[in-house]
Amino acid sequence: MNIISWNVTNACNMYCAHCYRDAGCKAEEELSTAEAKKLLTEIARAGFKIMIFSGGEPLMRPDILELVSYASSLGLFPVFGTNGTLITREMAAKLKDAGARAMGISLDSLDAAKHDKFRSFPGGWQGAVDGMKNCAAVGLPFQIHTTVMDWNEGELEAMTDFAVEIGAKAHHFFFLVPTGRAATIEEESLRAEQYEDVLTRIMKKQQEVPIELKPTCAPQFLRIADQLGLKSRFHRGCLAGLSYCIISPRGKVQPCAYLKMELGDVRETPFDEIWAKSPVLARLRTLDYSGGCGSCGYKGVCGGCRARAACYHGGDYMAEEPWCLYHGRRGE
Repeated sequence: MNIISWNVTNACNMYCAHCYRDAGCKAEEELSTAEAKKLLTEIARAGFKIMIFSGGEPLMRPDILELVSYASSLGLFPVFGTNGTLITREMAAKLKDAGARAMGISLDSLDAAKHDKFRSFPGGWQGAVDGMKNCAAVGLPFQIHTTVMDWNEGELEAMTDFAVEIGAKAHHFFFLVPTGRAATIEEESLRAEQYEDVLTRIMKKQQEVPIELKPTCAPQFLRIADQLGLKSRFHRGCLAGLSYCIISPRGKVQPCAYLKMELGDVRETPFDEIWAKSPVLARLRTLDYSGGCGSCGYKGVCGGCRARAACYHGGDYMAEEPWCLYHGRRGE
């Protein structure tokens, strides 16, 4: 199922250290409501189903409920990536009525002080948890999103237990790619040995809990699951350009949030045409990788993180993934 993420605004009430979009203030020339509806129509025409409204903080966009309703009317499945602090009981009910299917709410630690420091927002942890409770109160499904760093990797299993207790439908783990503001905290990201260990722990934890656990920007999780003899409903690790892409607040299309390559501008070219005809996307779809990824037996299901490959190989998005131990690479 094709998935698309649209950063509907650059405006955000937080200033997170790891933000790939370098969000904060509203960007100039963000898509208007009319332009947004045209884009949503083109997204549906291109065969996408899951429509992720993200940001910045998507709930800071004044017309967000109108856009969710319109997306739903096109047969898209509107879901969110949000910090959760703006989800009042009233907003949760309005989102559900507009057609939102689920909310992805960020929570990076069980220690409120650590979460708030990471997101430069006092009260952010409590706001996120309150947002989750407000979703639950109106019957709007939600899941927890955690950015994995060296300072919180030891509490991931406990955070999953918390997700189960509070009623989350899933717990997704996001692994850092040093782009945007994240480039300044690259030294806090995991290295290959830690990365492999954390993915193995997540896959083992999946056997103990009834909710879905999914690493993101960590495609090796499918190889590790296979090595552990675990079945997964997921069939592909890195989706960039294959069944996923992202659109900026100004309408620029990229293969993924961390692969900083503009494929086109939806103000100039219809999105479905960009998706069908982009040379970069055509190359990504060949799976013709170099190095260890090219010769790997798991390249069809894993594919390595194309953004991390580009980041550490001078922009070569078809190079081998540096954070993989399977072929002896250590990403150092």
